[in-house]
Amino acid sequence: MKARKKIKTFVQGFLIFNILWYIFAVIVHMRVLPKPTDIYFKINDLYGEKLYIHVLASLYRVASGLSISLIIGISIGLLMAYSNVWNKILNPLVYFTYPIPKTALLPVVMLLFGLGDTSKIIIIVLILLFQIIVAVRDAVLNIPSETYNPIRSLGASKLQIFTHITVPAILPELLTSLRLSIGTALSILFFTEGYGTQYGIGYYILDAWTRIDYIGMYAGIIAISLLGFTLFILIDILEETVCKWKA
Repeated sequence: MKARKKIKTFVQGFLIFNILWYIFAVIVHMRVLPKPTDIYFKINDLYGEKLYIHVLASLYRVASGLSISLIIGISIGLLMAYSNVWNKILNPLVYFTYPIPKTALLPVVMLLFGLGDTSKIIIIVLILLFQIIVAVRDAVLNIPSETYNPIRSLGASKLQIFTHITVPAILPELLTSLRLSIGTALSILFFTEGYGTQYGIGYYILDAWTRIDYIGMYAGIIAISLLGFTLFILIDILEETVCKWKA
């Protein structure tokens, strides 16, 4: 399985990274760079600081942003692919807004929607939405016209054509787009959680940093890294399940 290979690669990379980290920490010998063993041996002590609650809060924001982005992005992408009129109307807007760094909109979003979960989820949506729209639209438009001929000759309905031709064509591009976007979304979430909240892995890391709790800070960094890897693996498992023909 692809997911198993990814996990094996992750474990190998994890071990190599920690060995290099340990060697570098021994050479530098500074409090700001503890050895990885110092963190792993004390990570159970962080349970009392409710690290798991911060992880769950971040996961809720990412999952909410991802769900909203998928619903809106797939709908708009299909609309643009199937309607020349809507494509002409929306394409200039997508083309203009797609390359804009969404981090630049963070102050505007927070001013309009406050410092709570809403603004954090909106930023994630803005990061994911346009990539999903472009991926879905291009995947549909890139389907060769002759691909539809066999199923049409069998008298398939529009729904059957969509289910058996369009959906399989969309899924690989969509999942690839999500895989590339999640890392960016988690990076932005780290910054947004530094404002107006007391829960979230980004807040946990910044709070530990300001308290000079370097063990907690690095534990938070490890936690957000594992969260990103877990989401990657879930997408791989989903891809193996719904895109079996790629094997």
